[in-house]
Amino acid sequence: MKTGKNTRVNLRGMVEGMNQSFKSFGLGFILSFILLYLILTAQFRSFVDPFLIMLAIPMGFIGVLIILPLTGATLNVMSLMGVLMLIGIADSNSILIVDFAHKLEQEEKLPPGEAVIKACRVRLRPILMTSLATIIGMIPMALKLGAGAEQYAPMARAIIGGLTTSVIFTVFIVPAAYLLVYGKRDRQQPGSPELVPVV
Repeated sequence: MKTGKNTRVNLRGMVEGMNQSFKSFGLGFILSFILLYLILTAQFRSFVDPFLIMLAIPMGFIGVLIILPLTGATLNVMSLMGVLMLIGIADSNSILIVDFAHKLEQEEKLPPGEAVIKACRVRLRPILMTSLATIIGMIPMALKLGAGAEQYAPMARAIIGGLTTSVIFTVFIVPAAYLLVYGKRDRQQPGSPELVPVV
């Protein structure tokens, strides 16, 4: 729309409310990341483990950005609420792997590589059970089944897409980052056995 030099356009009504809602959600995202990092730091007594655990969050964002355009949904308030819920679910899957790998290192004295591989193998079933239960439970809402389900469909679709990609990538990205961090530290520890060539 062409406007003159002395013309001013003010957007009011629903647009103004949506912009305010997006600003509030942006602040909520920042606070949730900070609080989540602080809680994980206190729980694991480490500044590195929270970063490893939170690697699952960007993997979930990939699924959200893929599924919303494919299903004709938009990035609105309800889909952002689904992203907030996704953060907690995705982090819980990473916690299962990282925490169990640490326990295997301490209790069974396994090296980091073997510990994280065994942790992924043992914890894969509960991760899949939790994720599949959430995804299956969100399918009726995503398909707009029932009265009033249209407004909750973007939230359900965001959770389904984000959780799917998060589970797929978490079992690869998080163990690889764990091995990259703790495997290097284990090799640098003094007194570690050295490989002697056999003649």
